[in-house]
Amino acid sequence: MNLEILDYAFMQRALLAAVLVGVTAPAVGIYLVQRRQALLGDGIGHVAMTGVGLGFLLSWSPVWMATAVSVLGAVLMELIRWYGRTRGDIALAMLFYGGMAGGVMFINLAPGGSNANLTSYLFGSLSTVSESDVTAICLLAAFVVLVTVGLRRQLFAVSQDEEFARVTGLPVRALNLLTAVTAAVTVTVAMRVVGLLLVSALMVVPVAAAQQLSRSFAATFALSVAIGVSVTIGGTVTSYYQDVPPGATIVLLTIGAFALLTVVATPLARRRARAAAKAAAQEGGDPAECVVPAGRRPPGKVGV
Repeated sequence: MNLEILDYAFMQRALLAAVLVGVTAPAVGIYLVQRRQALLGDGIGHVAMTGVGLGFLLSWSPVWMATAVSVLGAVLMELIRWYGRTRGDIALAMLFYGGMAGGVMFINLAPGGSNANLTSYLFGSLSTVSESDVTAICLLAAFVVLVTVGLRRQLFAVSQDEEFARVTGLPVRALNLLTAVTAAVTVTVAMRVVGLLLVSALMVVPVAAAQQLSRSFAATFALSVAIGVSVTIGGTVTSYYQDVPPGATIVLLTIGAFALLTVVATPLARRRARAAAKAAAQEGGDPAECVVPAGRRPPGKVGV
């Protein structure tokens, strides 16, 4: 990286925000992927638009207002998931689309407001990351890291099997709510760099990419965060030099990383499968070269 990029205060702020986003988004996303709620971040992003619009309308910080509205929306989503039953999907749809409509309406009602003000929050913007934004992002990111790392065992247990976690005495509903709230906070952390409409990709795709190579939770967590930091820094620098949108650049780099790791992982998976088959055959007492291929048995033998 050409170090002259660090001579500009707005790029220093943008790079710091990018690093924090690269850490927090996959750190939360790994639990959402385990819970099969990969699109939760997308829904929260829609709701956060109302918070941004209210921030402009009331002349408050859009980041903090979006955080408050996103947390409220995340709690409502979790309550709908518990009690919504057959009409839960309809309630969620109204919440998502209402969030988008509210954001557009409030920002147009704000003095001097227009949809142009909303664009930087929808798709990310480097030049508009202010010192107050960086302060808010640092505080929110600290909360996300504290929760996702400090409670990783409990959150992983609930994400894997809620019933088993409940039997072991874990407060399942409280942990589910905490996960949703942490996801909401992560969305507002990321919206200045990636944008509300693209943040969900950064929460999910690095985790999916890491899963191509790793099998344990700890390795997947570490690798997904490493991918997240790499693509956010790479996308931010590319955006500066090539004058392209930062959010779109970061997401495209993330998808590229997923494609690359998939290509690398395919032969590794085949070797692992062959090694596992060989080990299983040897444990059964037969030499590896005498293993009967699937679908073929010696005459007169009936296999299980």
